[in-house]
Amino acid sequence: MWRDADDYASVLAPFVEEGLAAGEAVMVAVVRRHANWLRESLGSQARKVKFVDMAKLGRNPARIIPAWQKFVDQHSGYGRPVRGIGEPIWAGRRPEEIVECQLDEALLNLAVDPKIPFWLICPYDVRGLEPSVIKEAHRSHPAVMDGDRYQGNSQYGGRAHVEAMFGAELPELQDKPAEYTFTQEAVDRVFNIVTLEAYGAGLWSDKVTDLAATTRRLASCSLRRGADEGAIRIWDLPHALICEVSDNTMIDDVLAGRRAVASSDRDGLSSANRKCDLVQLRSTGSGTTVRLHMWK
Repeated sequence: MWRDADDYASVLAPFVEEGLAAGEAVMVAVVRRHANWLRESLGSQARKVKFVDMAKLGRNPARIIPAWQKFVDQHSGYGRPVRGIGEPIWAGRRPEEIVECQLDEALLNLAVDPKIPFWLICPYDVRGLEPSVIKEAHRSHPAVMDGDRYQGNSQYGGRAHVEAMFGAELPELQDKPAEYTFTQEAVDRVFNIVTLEAYGAGLWSDKVTDLAATTRRLASCSLRRGADEGAIRIWDLPHALICEVSDNTMIDDVLAGRRAVASSDRDGLSSANRKCDLVQLRSTGSGTTVRLHMWK
């Protein structure tokens, strides 16, 4: 929990330096301004650190865990420790992005094998972020540092909190959507339907193709999971075109679509996360919903 640039660097720079001194690989995934604070404090040592612009990597928060998994896989062989700093939430992010970042933060605790010596610190701006965001951070982190004081966290929710988030309904959007149904016999129509809606919303041609192809694939995956039919809802909003695919099947894998190497993307979610600006997946006892966002 940090409050200003000095607070930020005075804790995180020594954390990086300790790792480098021990011969550990270190990756820092933060926004560019905060990376500059650390580079200034680290001096020449900064060249030994892998810096990643979180504004690019975390544009769709579902891409963050695969990046960490890839880094850990590359550097943690033979039990070697690795360190990281990851800051997916910063002041100014869209509310729907923050919700997915919060899910990502909770999922990180399940994504990395506990036997792997990976130490990750997630900085939170207690002055710039809403109190509700700080409160949620306590539910998804087993330990909390306020300044350089490290302590266990009794509010940590563990897997139960992950499953509650993953099984929650997505919030209803106020605008009335265009609605369609798809079946095995009519699934090929999905591509044309989404294409026409996307062009009408003014999306660029590459985004039109990506969204239409992704939606059609998700619909096909729904049918392969056992759905007799599914629904597509499309919202044309000022800031985004949102396309939602829902059915009555269930996905019980909370990390679906968030693995670094997917040998078989049977639910189409890894592809969706690569192609869309934001993907929200929720699965409850009554069915599965995938909400795709393309920013305008």
